[in-house]
Amino acid sequence: MDAAETDAYLRRIGAGRPASPTGAALRELHVRHLRTVPFENLSIHLGEEIVLAEKRLLDKVVGARRGGFCYELNGAFGALLAALGFEVTVLAARVHGEEAGRLGIPYDHMALRVRTADGGDWLADVGFGAHSHFPLAFGERGEQGDPGGTFTLVEVAGEGGARDGCGVDLDVLRDGAACYRLETRPRVLADFTAGAWWHRTSPDSHFTRSLVCSRLTGDGGRITLSGRTLTTTGADGAREVREAASDDEVLSLYRERFGIRLDAVPTVRDPGVNG
Repeated sequence: MDAAETDAYLRRIGAGRPASPTGAALRELHVRHLRTVPFENLSIHLGEEIVLAEKRLLDKVVGARRGGFCYELNGAFGALLAALGFEVTVLAARVHGEEAGRLGIPYDHMALRVRTADGGDWLADVGFGAHSHFPLAFGERGEQGDPGGTFTLVEVAGEGGARDGCGVDLDVLRDGAACYRLETRPRVLADFTAGAWWHRTSPDSHFTRSLVCSRLTGDGGRITLSGRTLTTTGADGAREVREAASDDEVLSLYRERFGIRLDAVPTVRDPGVNG
């Protein structure tokens, strides 16, 4: 990313250029990203190609003012952080399923390890939907309070814990429930191509079975459009749910609540047509 591209990205999330890549700067960039760039899977159902290459991600998130899912959001955010002088390492994770002990596919999720100029070491993740609002201290093993819940990073013992001398895996817990199992071995964006393809095409992927567009709100709540259902959740957990009455209203909600301009209402596609 050159200076102009970096400035355009900062304008996209409503942030100024930080004087130094510090922990405080990372916190500000992280929460602004969550408030302005939606977590969404619309490309899957609009028949749009998803390419894990930095320029294509920036074209989508910054140029087209769209969102994406984990690979796209954390891929783009990682590029921004690196351009601002942060030390960024891409990490792979497997999401915990509803069935206890069951993990998703390899390269199921992407997150970022970010080191800052003031000695901080952080887990940053702007691509997991409802999650922590701020980065989590990577080396902390106690509870970490956050507006999004209480988070804990737990070292995984036994089988699957050690990774060829590259440290141990970490289970990331939110309010005591396991979210995903994080590897600490460094990865690169291209490593996630097969995972992105699976999520885009498999009938077993929850992304192919439903539509979602969601972002954090300024008061710490969340707004989510799932198909025609709009759910507004306050910071106190209070929820308001309503159905859009028409296609025009759906398109208006995408435009006015998420900044996404579409020509047609997306509908859930048969995974087979995505190739």
